[in-house]
Amino acid sequence: MSVTLTFAAPPPGLEPLVDFTLDPVAGADGLYRLQSVAGADRRLYVLDASVYLPDYAPLLSDEQCTVLALDTPEQAQVLVVANFGERTTTVNLMAPIVVNNSTRRCSQVILDGQGWPLRGDLAELTSP
Repeated sequence: MSVTLTFAAPPPGLEPLVDFTLDPVAGADGLYRLQSVAGADRRLYVLDASVYLPDYAPLLSDEQCTVLALDTPEQAQVLVVANFGERTTTVNLMAPIVVNNSTRRCSQVILDGQGWPLRGDLAELTSP
């Protein structure tokens, strides 16, 4: 089921766009296409961190929570941008997209000083 998300500020590299649809990719639980409502050429693929990276626990600042009107962690869905390469898929854990599930307002937050990789190898991150 497709939902519309509105970013509090345009995601880096996609300025001035703020409205996107989040569409599940058929046959891939937790994989979504995040596409600008303004045009098909502006899209990202994102993974639901709770499905692929259950141990991923980014810490949001009070300011980041206020922007999204998040009162509890349960209100948030955490998505990570995925880049599919010939040999590996990498994910950006330093700048997740956090969605308020109630309002569908979201933000790509920067997690400075938490040690999360900008391009983490998904296979390495998910192997036991």
